[in-house]
Amino acid sequence: MKTLIKTFAAAALIAVSTFAMAAEGPGAKATKASVNLSTADFALAHYVAVTTEGESAGVEQLFAEDFNQKIQACNSQSYSRSEVIKLLKKQKGEHLNCAVSTDILEESAYYMVAKVTLKFENFTKTDLVTLERVGNDWKVSKSINSYK
Repeated sequence: MKTLIKTFAAAALIAVSTFAMAAEGPGAKATKASVNLSTADFALAHYVAVTTEGESAGVEQLFAEDFNQKIQACNSQSYSRSEVIKLLKKQKGEHLNCAVSTDILEESAYYMVAKVTLKFENFTKTDLVTLERVGNDWKVSKSINSYK
């Protein structure tokens, strides 16, 4: 009888621990994905991937703490870092159907201004992106969007 009770107790313990691990989900203990932002070109390429290809790895790492985004249209709008990150995370895996081109307008050892043009079938979105060096990484500090 004692053996039977011990067997049931062991089985219950295994079941409880299995359910607890399953509830955490795969990779629950994994750290956030880190991306290489050691150069302005890497940071710009990652920004384009995040905004046009639905890349979600390293989104928080990409944007400076004081990042803001402005959209110039009939009604100008402004978005904070947290609002933009939340939106980009919702768009995970979504690819935009557009042609993308990037032009470096100004570059130094500590900042870069780039023009990212997204050409859709019926309109064009122009994104002026400012990147700055923060420590050893490059971060996107500002984005201004306009539409034609």
